[in-house]
Amino acid sequence: MSFEAGFLTDIIKRFRSYKEMGDRTLAQLSEKDLFFRPSPDSNSIAIIIQHMYGNMLSRWTNFLTEDGEKHWRKRDAEFNETEVSRQDLLSFWKGGWECLLNTLESLQPEDLTKTIYIRTEPLIAYDAILRQLAHYSSHVGQIITIGHMIKDKDWQPLSIPKGGSDAFNESMKRPR
Repeated sequence: MSFEAGFLTDIIKRFRSYKEMGDRTLAQLSEKDLFFRPSPDSNSIAIIIQHMYGNMLSRWTNFLTEDGEKHWRKRDAEFNETEVSRQDLLSFWKGGWECLLNTLESLQPEDLTKTIYIRTEPLIAYDAILRQLAHYSSHVGQIITIGHMIKDKDWQPLSIPKGGSDAFNESMKRPR
């Protein structure tokens, strides 16, 4: 496998892992929880999802052939509270990730060195992909943090629970 093909396989795996952490957080939350704002100037999980959805559709639609900032995107509106249901938000979440993952899965190794544009800025495709990985991981981290704040003691950890490192490390030593 070429380095480029390996990169595509690995980057898809990383994006999927962030999506799964978000999925597991959203599964723990009620509809009301999705609209909780830690402070008046903070974003709710609903707003973060709206923003990620808009960004994902804009960046990943025609990734190799059109500027990643589409004329139809209304970025500022993504940060306004809107009257949407939990089902709507989960649909946005799913749709954004599907757009991203379908695009990545369609790329060929030679596509990674093509020049693409975001807001007219030229970027090598693999750099744009890494940029979006960092962007989405930060927002998934925000979703997790807000979800953890809301659930407090009822939070179900997404990785090794506090105080569980030794047991986890021992389990990793056992044959699978």
